[in-house]
Amino acid sequence: MEPVPGVPSSGTDPGGGTGDTGGDGGGGDSSPGGAGKGKGKKHRSFWKELPILIGIALILALLIKTFLVQAFSIPSDSMQDTLQRGDRVLVDKLTPWFGSEPDRGEVVVFHDPGGWLPEAQVDENVVQKALSFIGLMPSANEKDLIKRVIAVGGDRVECKKNGKVKVNGTALDESSYLYPGNTPCDDKPFGPLKVPDGKLWVMGDHRQDSLDSRYHQNQAGGGFVPEEKVVGRAIVKAWPIGRWGTMPVPDTYDQKGVSAQAAALAPTAAPAALGLAGAVPLVLWHRRRRESTTSGG
Repeated sequence: MEPVPGVPSSGTDPGGGTGDTGGDGGGGDSSPGGAGKGKGKKHRSFWKELPILIGIALILALLIKTFLVQAFSIPSDSMQDTLQRGDRVLVDKLTPWFGSEPDRGEVVVFHDPGGWLPEAQVDENVVQKALSFIGLMPSANEKDLIKRVIAVGGDRVECKKNGKVKVNGTALDESSYLYPGNTPCDDKPFGPLKVPDGKLWVMGDHRQDSLDSRYHQNQAGGGFVPEEKVVGRAIVKAWPIGRWGTMPVPDTYDQKGVSAQAAALAPTAAPAALGLAGAVPLVLWHRRRRESTTSGG
């Protein structure tokens, strides 16, 4: 067909461009303003996204409980006044992954070493079990305890009636955390004992209301807690809000005499390391000299 005079043919315009009027190759949208844009994607409704958000939140909560921090509820009075019955504490579970070990003065949560807790089971409903599994609620059937680490592997610990707790011969000043009116150990004196490597000696701050290491000496573990049983260190009192606060190590554990056992081991290890460091270059020098002599002869 012949083109009509004065009318541009299909596919061209008077300016020499293509015939698309949208100018963006998007299908010629003729909406007001000449934007020429396609229709935007339809967003999912909030109710469709809600299950996804809940799923992500639960996964994050489970990961946090497993690797970072976990909340525990205090079920007894054995750690008064540091912790009251019903307090919630946050336990650091991250640093043990990097090789951190429990230290003197720290308050730690640990699994029952065996026979420290009764075997009675508490009935929990499905919701309680689910919340405790992901760490949003402490389980009533967890066999966990919370005490203060008094001595670690290699330490010598003792406490005589009317006396103070001694670690490596140094008396502890426990006035900052011992329950008012309590004695360090008059209800159950002990020692002297040497703590085996990889084990802990633990005691409650409410001494006369704490069935701690002293009361389990006749059991298989001798009252000591294996380090691998430790869940983590209690670092924060998180609830109730009025009792919020951190849980630092008392200053008395910074005494030089308390860590004397560890310091005594250092001089024997240091010369061996220095001797090894000095022996390596000497052996290499002797070997090179022997090789040069052999090649020259």
